[in-house]
Amino acid sequence: MNAKAVFRRDRTPILSRKTREWITAYLFLLPNIISIGGFVVIPLVAGLVISFTDWDLLSPPNWVGSENYQSLWTDRVFWQSLKVTFLYSLMVIPGGLVVSLAIAAALNNRIRGLRIYQMLFFLPYVSSTVAVALVWKWVLNPDYGVVNSFLGLVGLPQPYWLTDPSTAIISVAVVSVWQTAGYNAILLLAAMRSIPAHYYEAARLDGANSRQLFFRVTIPLIMPAIFFVTITSLLNSFIQSFNLIYVMTEGGPGNATKVIMFYVWENAFQFFKMGYASAVSYVLCAILIVIALAQAWLIGRNNEQLR
Repeated sequence: MNAKAVFRRDRTPILSRKTREWITAYLFLLPNIISIGGFVVIPLVAGLVISFTDWDLLSPPNWVGSENYQSLWTDRVFWQSLKVTFLYSLMVIPGGLVVSLAIAAALNNRIRGLRIYQMLFFLPYVSSTVAVALVWKWVLNPDYGVVNSFLGLVGLPQPYWLTDPSTAIISVAVVSVWQTAGYNAILLLAAMRSIPAHYYEAARLDGANSRQLFFRVTIPLIMPAIFFVTITSLLNSFIQSFNLIYVMTEGGPGNATKVIMFYVWENAFQFFKMGYASAVSYVLCAILIVIALAQAWLIGRNNEQLR
């Protein structure tokens, strides 16, 4: 629209200034609106509709109502995979947070070569998950893996890490923590570096030692960053664990490492039960929303108590 079309002969705008600002803003937002609508909103709605059908990708969908959701209550594999997912999360989230805090605290001491250490810790996160899984699958191989070779040299037992139901999920969790700890540590380090120095000076004047400085000053002040790391770790353990488990264990041995996302993939692309897989996905989504809200409430309540 050119200037002549916008203004009348008396130079009075056809559209008010506020209206023109709204139109301009939405024109700038239009690409993102189209992208979110086409790749987020429409698939979400379509997946919800599919969860009420029986569809094998080949024949037309058959509407079955809430039958897929009702079947979940008696599906032992679903409950087993949900149990494995929670177990995996209970190892990855606290373990990853502790390791990340330790790395961030170590890097916060103004050590020489900080950029090099940051790069080394961040490198696993930007590496291909499939490549990481393949390397660790070789490292943990019971016959010729590096870990068991070292254990054999010192006379310790050599477990079947990825083929033993009692150690398989622990092994995958350790790899997940190893891959993501550097990224989380850099986020926590940035939060630590943003704390004003006078907080520490005041605490030292009150006689606080290093341990008290860390737990009474640093941890409360970086709680928003800890919350962000916890949420992303939660999403990683529930949603993004598929690649590691598919390459390293394929959900086995038995169902020992069959997390909920692997169960979704299995139903969708092995059993061609797209409706049932969609129902499992939406139950998982509901669980994640409840857990995230509970975490936000707990952390918010903790912050209020600290104040």
